[in-house]
Amino acid sequence: MTKIGLEIHCQLTKLESKLFCSCKADYRSFEPNSNICPVCMGLPGSLPILNKKAVEKASMLSIALECKIPPKIGFFRKNYFYPDLPKNFQITQYNAYGHTSIGHEGKIIIEDKEIRIRRIQLEEDPGRLVYSGSSEKTQVTLVDYNRAGTPLVEMVTEPDFENPKQVRVFLNILADLVENLGIADPYLEGAFRVDGNISVEKGNRIEIKNVGSFRDIEKALHFEITRQQSLAERGIPIPTETRHWDEARKITVSSRSKEEEQDYRYFPEEDIPKIIIEKTLLDSLKKIMPESVMSKKERYINKYGIPVQVADILSSEKFYSDLFEQAHTEKNAKEIANLITTDLKGFADTKEQREQLKLTPKHLSDLADAILSNKITRNSGKLALQEIIKTGKPLSEIISTLDLGHVDDESSLVKTIEEVFIEEQKAVSEAKQNPDTINYLVGKVMRKTKGKANPNLTLDIIRKKLDSQ
Repeated sequence: MTKIGLEIHCQLTKLESKLFCSCKADYRSFEPNSNICPVCMGLPGSLPILNKKAVEKASMLSIALECKIPPKIGFFRKNYFYPDLPKNFQITQYNAYGHTSIGHEGKIIIEDKEIRIRRIQLEEDPGRLVYSGSSEKTQVTLVDYNRAGTPLVEMVTEPDFENPKQVRVFLNILADLVENLGIADPYLEGAFRVDGNISVEKGNRIEIKNVGSFRDIEKALHFEITRQQSLAERGIPIPTETRHWDEARKITVSSRSKEEEQDYRYFPEEDIPKIIIEKTLLDSLKKIMPESVMSKKERYINKYGIPVQVADILSSEKFYSDLFEQAHTEKNAKEIANLITTDLKGFADTKEQREQLKLTPKHLSDLADAILSNKITRNSGKLALQEIIKTGKPLSEIISTLDLGHVDDESSLVKTIEEVFIEEQKAVSEAKQNPDTINYLVGKVMRKTKGKANPNLTLDIIRKKLDSQ
């Protein structure tokens, strides 16, 4: 049995300053080692001051993930030695002495499966190592401390994932959630990093560290499952260790033996007092938080009759739900939901593709109305959508240019149907005996008219012609 758990590090990129000092949280535009101060560099005599906004943003995330939030939170020192950690310890949260992290025991539902959130903790990011040189012999390691002290939340799940696909679905939902809450842009470089913990057949747990993309974590987990299963089948012990994903070779590579909690020698951070999380604060945050994914999904199902699977996709991705909210009316909501999830999503599944779209909410609303009023067919609507995405032209102009309008002329349809009856005599005979096969003839007419034939009128003419023979 495969067990997978995740540790997700999400920077709070929407904040102005770092977690314990006034240096800029957005370190990306600075020259190396220029966005630093005595506090984030851990110089003697410097004292941390907790960023109140960071506590509020982390609390919003805990609320959204249905976590329990303790009345008091505390901070600890996690001691380890690494070049990118200027203090030789990280200020983080720790639940060994009771629940003092910003959230615990939450959940996300994916594909009817509950993924439990063990804890959410607020902590500072370390600096960044930069490797220079063309080969291992000439490679030089440089350290940039601009990132040190950047506020982030670490979300730790229980080992509830059964396969890598579930992991990717979960991460897509989670990334959209933090973006929707306005606490982070998960698509910025280094803003959303994932560690995967995986074991097979009751073997030892392996950690895959700091994978930067959802696609890569899925690949890394697939590789690690195959590697561990191969070792288990041959009776070779699987050591507990930390591994890294080698993107070039598409394999995981051993990095070091896995540290245990006691190796970090946690102890309370005495320079930061316990923080009281008042109920009034949580209530005020709930009032300004956007509608939750679950609430949005239920509204789409109950109010507009959108199928559960379509509502699930629509509500869980902010880009699509925002587009839906701006485009729909009571009448066309269901058609717009289908257009987004079945057609548009296939054309614009990545952030880069979405940024290039020339589609507006009005385009989408006009398109849905045209389909519902039988001005164009569903197939023609898909062709029109492709053209809108590329050109941004009005729907009326695209329909005219591409000649996508419905074929409603009965004499023209009769002529096409007669051609089909001559070409498909066997199907005609079957349709006389079994009315369920009539759709085959309708499909042939649609192909001949390039999807423009009015399907209801076509079906009506075919039935009358069959009855008269």
